[in-house]
Amino acid sequence: MRVFAKLTRAEFRLFVREPMQLFWIFAFPAVLVVILGSIPAFRKPNDYLDGQRVIDLYVAIAIIMTLASLGLQVAPMVLATYRERGILRRLATTPARPVALLGAQLVMSLLTAVGSLVLVLIIGRVIFDVALPRQPVGFVLAFLATAGAAFAIGLFVAAVAPSGKAANTIGTLLFFPLMFFAGLWTPREVFPEVLRRIADLTPLGAGERAVQEAMSGQWPAWGSLTVLVAYMLVFGLAAARLFRWE
Repeated sequence: MRVFAKLTRAEFRLFVREPMQLFWIFAFPAVLVVILGSIPAFRKPNDYLDGQRVIDLYVAIAIIMTLASLGLQVAPMVLATYRERGILRRLATTPARPVALLGAQLVMSLLTAVGSLVLVLIIGRVIFDVALPRQPVGFVLAFLATAGAAFAIGLFVAAVAPSGKAANTIGTLLFFPLMFFAGLWTPREVFPEVLRRIADLTPLGAGERAVQEAMSGQWPAWGSLTVLVAYMLVFGLAAARLFRWE
């Protein structure tokens, strides 16, 4: 456990040395909420959204975007780079086994996501009167399930990518279409019915739906949770089979 704690602290130190990663994980989701909340029309109830405000929806979307950035872009690039540079191979000869570094990266990513989540919730609540999650247990479950699905896909990318640069490229190519289905450009609540059904089958679309339902006071739909668990299991098992330490 001491070795694992040291590895986790090391991963945190390496993460905070990357200003662009700090910006996209902490600053950008918060700035997005502030910019959208500053638009008067987005602070008014919308008939197309069943009386909800656009800013209410984008708090959940910003949370999903943080998980997507960490799971699909940051973690795969870091892990593939470690393998490419032989760091995992050298760790295999020490008490710090490679799997411990993998776990440390995931813990660091999850704690970082929690920090970004808290910042977004505080900004939404204090500045724009966005309600805090009315179903807290369901919210935590939806958040963890979405994180699990995003990180499982990220581990799969790290497993098959030949280099850190390739992992970052693959993750970025996945990020944008998956965030489209999560409603980054247009809230999924106003999607046509067919497109909404497709979104519900994607990891980030299902995650956004589950988080949004918990924030509004409902228990996350079991269909969304099932989709997230399926992505977690399928890609997690595939990553475990394909991941190479060297």
